[in-house]
Amino acid sequence: MSLRTLAHLSDLHLGRSPSSDAEVALAVDSLDGIDHVVVSGDLSHRGRADEHARFERLFAPLAARGRLTVVPGNHDRLGDDLGPRLRKGARVQTVTASGLFIVRVDSTGAHNRFLLAGHGDLSDAIVDDIDCAVAEAPPAHLVIVTMHHHLLPLPEETFPELLATRVGLPYANELRLGAALLERLRGRCDLVLHGHRHVPRETTLFGGDARPLGLYNAGCTPSLGRFRVFAHASGRLLGAPGWLVARDFMGRATVAADRSRHGSTLLRPCASRDLASVAG
Repeated sequence: MSLRTLAHLSDLHLGRSPSSDAEVALAVDSLDGIDHVVVSGDLSHRGRADEHARFERLFAPLAARGRLTVVPGNHDRLGDDLGPRLRKGARVQTVTASGLFIVRVDSTGAHNRFLLAGHGDLSDAIVDDIDCAVAEAPPAHLVIVTMHHHLLPLPEETFPELLATRVGLPYANELRLGAALLERLRGRCDLVLHGHRHVPRETTLFGGDARPLGLYNAGCTPSLGRFRVFAHASGRLLGAPGWLVARDFMGRATVAADRSRHGSTLLRPCASRDLASVAG
């Protein structure tokens, strides 16, 4: 049984500030030894080509080795509209690498060209495409669906989000059909990884099933200075993920693989929830 690791980063917002960009560089340096990396959107802050070029330079070694999976976020649709460049094809695509079967979904839309219209787009056709993609997963692979926007309601984190909710705008809303998609994934998928909201969240859905579904929001990686690392083997997760602190170079690439060394401080097991209680 070969143990492998998966890191989940999101909301890099390259170009926001020199200090934030430096935090992203630290995170990239900490990825040495990780088998695969998922970045779930908002790579850039203003959707500019120079910000995307900065991302490509930082992540070039991972991309060259086939160790990187990326989806666009709403900020990537601003400015020069990097969404199509990041997607490069259909809105639902699959990647097979390092014991993983990843379904990458572009949850952005044309309305994301405006900063205060940051909500996602998930149609019935896209849900059907995701369903069909998951059905193609090979045996003994961890099945992951990744997109930028959140699928279930989350608390508002900023004043604009709170104000938008108060006046009935969809700016802070979860994806339409998000809960329906999670029901379709039940028993067939192991992880749903997303970003968009900057406070990390995690929950386990269908915890009583033989194959629970982990739902993870990475938060804003440069603001947190850390990211989750999942350990897996033969298509199974090896417990809860660990947090790898980007500044902790002594512990890089070992957080998920060697839990006894780090103790429980970096491990936060998911609470088991049923979908109705989470979706309200």
